[in-house]
Amino acid sequence: MKRLIVAALAALVATAAFAEDVTIRFGYPGIGLDNRQYSQGDATSYGRARAYIEKEFAADKNIKIEWTFFRGAGPALNEAVAANQLDFFLLGDLPAIVGRSRGLDHKFLFTTGRHQPIYLAVPADSTIASIDDVKGKKVALFKGTNLQLATDRVLSTHGLTEKDVRFINLDTNAAVPALTSGNVDAVFGGPEYLALAKKGIVKIVYTTKGDDPTLGRNSSYLVTTAFEQAHPDLTQRVVTTFVKAAAFASDPANTDEVFEGWSLSGFPKETFVADLQGDTLANRLNPLIDDFVVARYKDQAARAKAYGLIKADVDVDTWLEPKYLQQALKDLKLETYWSSFGAAGEIVKAGDLDRKQTN
Repeated sequence: MKRLIVAALAALVATAAFAEDVTIRFGYPGIGLDNRQYSQGDATSYGRARAYIEKEFAADKNIKIEWTFFRGAGPALNEAVAANQLDFFLLGDLPAIVGRSRGLDHKFLFTTGRHQPIYLAVPADSTIASIDDVKGKKVALFKGTNLQLATDRVLSTHGLTEKDVRFINLDTNAAVPALTSGNVDAVFGGPEYLALAKKGIVKIVYTTKGDDPTLGRNSSYLVTTAFEQAHPDLTQRVVTTFVKAAAFASDPANTDEVFEGWSLSGFPKETFVADLQGDTLANRLNPLIDDFVVARYKDQAARAKAYGLIKADVDVDTWLEPKYLQQALKDLKLETYWSSFGAAGEIVKAGDLDRKQTN
């Protein structure tokens, strides 16, 4: 018996000794203020703030976690994927589609953001009062990100095209001083301009909030096919962990805590409060791959091709890998937690959170 016990212990030690060392490399297309290694606006950035992934793998001594935040947003992150420097990463719809069209081999795991608003910010003393007034103006826009085609769609609903506007390609860090100094007349961007508006430095003259629900921006979480095929078990754990974070963040009772986590990026809580006004985190952070998400990605892929941003077609249906999400929802008993939406943005099956809000 003692020999059997010794042999068993030896086998366990040997197994542990020869366990494969794995570094799971996470990427995020953005960075906090002053180069802080945090971001905001989705469940994975909240999970990063509260070390969800690190806690999940804390007992796995052979697993190391690495995070990289990219100031150059989606385009810079795509370059890192092409160089085989990342395994999991968030991307907006356009850069994900561009990367996929250029041969980057990854799988679409779950949705990280939907209905993310676009804001049109102008100097406080500007005469621009609506989308119509940007015709012929010099406007900052971070091209290559999911802002680009989403902004084009906003323009098209007002009878304008990209050619009607003098767009200047600037990232957020460069666009803010360009706007406040008068070097550009306006900027299309995200909630980062709300804090400036509250201080009276700029004013917001348009937002997609409350407009056509198919406007706005969308993003997803991806894994390289190589990592997913080599480590399906780890892929499942990562997805389940982030879905757990999304469930926590979607609960209205946890909104203040989520904003606290996001504030590690350097953006004040007031920015998130203003951005979410009239909306819910359950609506923004819904991870489901429903008809709305599929329709938005197919539309973006078609528009990217029409605008000449990509040359090859992107087959969205073969890109999707929903099995990890479905397993996570089942394991966490969240199958009915979020609402499912139709292609036009209508609720086709109300989830628990939305039913609670209406009762």
